Order: sequence, then structure tokens, then C-alpha cells
Amino acid sequence: MRHSGPVIPEEAARVPADLLVQAVEGMLRPMFVLDEQWRFRYVNPAGAQVLERTVAELVGRDIWVEFPEAIGGPFERLYREVRRTGGSGSTEAWFGPLRRWFRADAFLTGAGLVVTYDDVTEQRRVAEERAAAVDAREEAAAAAAASAYEAELAGRHLMLLGDINLAMTSTYDTDEAVQRFAELVVPQLADWCIVSVVDPDGTRRDVGRAHRDAAMVPHMHRYADLRVATNDATAPVPAMLRNPRPVVIPRLTDEIVRSMVLVEEAREALAPLAPSAVAGFPLVARGEVIGGFTLVNGADRGPHTEAELRTAEIASRRAALALDNARLVAAQQQVAERLQLSLLSPPVQPDTLELAVRYRPATQGIAIGGDWYDAFLQPDGDTVLVIGDVMGHDIDAAAAMGQVKTLVRGIGYDRVDAPAELLRRVDHAVVGLDVPAMATALVARVEVGVDTDGRPARRLRWATAGHPDPLLLLEDGTVLDLTAPVGPPVGIGWLGPRTDELCPLPDGSTLLLFTDGLFERRRMLLDEGRDLLRDLVGRSAGLPLDALCTRLLAEMLGPDVEDDVAVLAVRVHPLGAGRPAAAGPEVLPPALPVP
Repeated sequence: MRHSGPVIPEEAARVPADLLVQAVEGMLRPMFVLDEQWRFRYVNPAGAQVLERTVAELVGRDIWVEFPEAIGGPFERLYREVRRTGGSGSTEAWFGPLRRWFRADAFLTGAGLVVTYDDVTEQRRVAEERAAAVDAREEAAAAAAASAYEAELAGRHLMLLGDINLAMTSTYDTDEAVQRFAELVVPQLADWCIVSVVDPDGTRRDVGRAHRDAAMVPHMHRYADLRVATNDATAPVPAMLRNPRPVVIPRLTDEIVRSMVLVEEAREALAPLAPSAVAGFPLVARGEVIGGFTLVNGADRGPHTEAELRTAEIASRRAALALDNARLVAAQQQVAERLQLSLLSPPVQPDTLELAVRYRPATQGIAIGGDWYDAFLQPDGDTVLVIGDVMGHDIDAAAAMGQVKTLVRGIGYDRVDAPAELLRRVDHAVVGLDVPAMATALVARVEVGVDTDGRPARRLRWATAGHPDPLLLLEDGTVLDLTAPVGPPVGIGWLGPRTDELCPLPDGSTLLLFTDGLFERRRMLLDEGRDLLRDLVGRSAGLPLDALCTRLLAEMLGPDVEDDVAVLAVRVHPLGAGRPAAAGPEVLPPALPVP
């Protein structure tokens, strides 16, 4: 018999009329009713369709028999909980047999357990896609942020490498170079850093030091001062100096510290620094280990990252090359300076004349050039003073200077000529012997004569070959320019006259001979530079002679000297009073006693 309405078993006669009204066949939301034995008492057509059954196939059947996959799942738990409590509830879960998501709402009535449910598979799909889209956007944003951070970090590390290269190659002082390195890598690569250098004699020195926390700097210095003598062979620096490979300790425990730092005093110095991670990198150049550096982190920073270690390894190669170049240049400078000093004879120190000399090469290029000073005695006992400047600032200029200086000394000793005649003979000798040089020079001779009262007194006779005029500082601070007719430089074969000038040298006065590098400056007129020098000399009256020379170089020359500088200073002490102790011992050639 075909029913014209909902299929309801006989027990449905006890279902309240209002429930039956609600459960009409045209109800769009799926629904079923379960009796106390978990049998379907009523199923509307929409509910049967969603469950992929007919109403007839479900009514009167046990839900757990028809749908055993639901046993133990969220739907069973919902139904049993609502029946136990007499309340209501809902759940949303995946139902495998139907491959769908369902949302079920259940409440208990007198007619049984009423369950309404919906297929929410599509809604779930849309929600999951929306959530996936949000997650994808968040992941993309996170990835973009990570990429931006990595790009920024890589940029900072590249800039660091460039800064290291620039800072270390702009100085030839190895200690200054490694100090610059330490200050650059902290805090970008580590909390603190110590750089070790190995001197040519094999001595290791920990000279480059930097810490990000100013309060920790004294502790770092205390530990670094003890480190060389107290490190065990297993410590990072000794290990990488023996076997030039990076040493990385991501977690530095107390046991490791005790094994590497054997002396209690050194461990006490290290304790306030609280190291937690260490990375050491050797500095290797031309196959030789010339040093190494240690990067140390505290507990807050933790182990070094792969990016930090990678950058540190690249930095070690660049730093080693720069340090090696600095060492080579320093060695060349030492050779050049020794050569220059060998060409510059120490001045004589006759009777009561006190002489002081200074030579400073240009800082650019090799430390050798064509400036020179000289002071020697002629056979008659007069003191000859020479200051000169061969054109050029290189080894060729120094070699030419040595030849010109030797000619001046030889001719000046062999023939007791006045300065002008000595310059004339030297000029012709330079040309005749084909010495490849042209030089300015000033020759002066300190003579002993008599003053207007007939008493012994000193006087200065001098001539110049294109060289700056000397200055005379009197005891009261007055500064005099000693001018003379300017002859042409030596080395051109000048056939014209050269002229001497003569002036007294009062007791207590100071004569200053110098090359033009002392006062010539770019963007400054020569007269302005000489005025500055004259003013400084006047303010230096009363200084000991050595102190006067030191002050002249310190205040007239900047950090980047553009030209070689030579200075020869003579302090005139009173005749017949004995040589002052402050002037130092008398220095004379042993074969030439002064009468």
C-alpha cells in the first residue's frame, strides 16, 4: 500500500501533534527521529536523500546497524550525550562512508531523539579554501619577509666585507689594521672579538680587541692579556694556528672552558664575559699562518649562524691578504728607512754647538726620498751645515741624493771654500759626472770671529741654490728670516756667480734649516705656510732643542705628509763656557781634533 504522507510506524501515534506538524514531508532540512532502541522512528524525504537511502529503507531500522561506521565517532557521542542529559547539542564531522561533512543538531523530545542535519561539505570546502588562501598569503608574506631579511642581512655582510677591505688596506700598521677588523665585526658577527697576529719571529700577540658592551671591555682586556700564556693546545687559537682550519664550538660548556683554559686566574678573568659560543678562523696568506681571530657570543645571542660563519670565513681570507700586504709594506718601509738613515750621516756635535736633526718621509708610497741634512767639520775646525732636496720621492731620488750629499761632503772637506764656492764646485761635479739629479741646497758655515768689541763671537756664512731661507730664533723669541741672493739649483751647470751672506750668531740663538715640505701645503700660499712656521718658532723660544724639533714636526705636519721633510737645528751656546750637559756629549771625528 502506498502512503500519501510520511511513513510513520504505529508508535508514532504517541508523537505529539506539534512534532508531526513540523516533520512534514516538504521540510527542506534533513531530519530523522530515533526511538529509545536507536531505531529510526521517522525520516523525512530530504533526510533519506542525504543519507543516500529511501525512507522505507530506514524507518524501523537500527541506526548502528545501518551505519556502523558511526559507532565510536562524534555523532554517536553527540546522540548518547543528548539522550543522557535530556538537553541538546551539535557537532560537525566527516562521515567517511558518504564522503561528506555533516553538521548535526540533536535534542530530546517525548517523541524521541530528534536529529536535524545538513551536508556542509561545500561550505567546509569553501572555508578550507579560504583558510588555505589566508594561510598561503601569510606564508607568502612570511617568506617575503624572510627573503627581505636574508637580502638585507646579505647586504649588510657584503658591506661589512667591503668595509674590512677598505679599513685594513688603508693602513700599513698591522696592529692598527687588526684593531680596525675587530671593531668592524663586532657586533655584526659576534658579541666580542680578539685578533691574534704571529710576528715574523713566531711570537703570538692578541692585539685586536672589541666588545659590544663597554662595561665588559676591561674584562676582555684582562682576559686577552692572559690568554696567550694560559691557553691549552686544544683552545681555538692554538689549534687553528697548528692546523689552519676554522674551529667552531656552538655550545661552550664549563667543562670545555676548564679543558682549554688551564690557569685559574685566566678562568676568573673570562667568567664575567660569560662566553657561550666560540668560532675561530685562521689568517693564512701565501701558505703561511700569520694570525687568527676569535668570535665569541654570550648566552643571549647563542651559537653563530651559518650566515655569520660563512661571512667570517670570507672575511678571514680578505683580512689575511690585507694584513700580509701591510706586513710586506712595513718590512719595505723598515728597509727604506734604514737605507735613508744610512745615507743621512749623524751630525757632529762640536764644542759648544748643539745640533738636532729630523727626517720624516712622505706617508704615501715608500718611505724614502731625496731630502737630506748633513753637518761636518772642515779641516780648519769650522762647522759646515747642509740641507738639500733632490727632486723626487722614491729610491731613484734617494740614490741621487746619496751621490750629491757625498759630493758636497768630499768637496767641502777637501777645499776649505766658502759656501757659495762649494755650491759652484758641486754643481759642476754633478754635471760633469753625469749624476742624474737636480737639487736645491743650502750650505752654511759656522765661523768663529770677533764682535765689534773685539771679543770672540760666532757668525754664519751661507749661500743658497734655490733652497728656502733659514730662520734664526733669538733668545728673546725674535725670529729673523736669513735671506741671501738665490742661486739656481745644482745639477744644471750654472756658470753665473753665486753669492755668500754673513750674519752674527748670538749666544742662545737657534738656527733652523729645513726643506720646503715643512711649510708647503696644498690650497695655501707659500708665504702663509712660512708665516705659520715663523709664528710657531717664535712661540717655541726656551724649549730644549730636541723638543723644539719635535714640536715643529708635530704641529706643522698633518697625518698625511705630502712631501719629505728634513730639519737641521743648531743651538748656539756661549763660547768658552764649556759644553752644557743638556747639549749631550761632544761628537767629533777622531782624526780631526779641533784646536
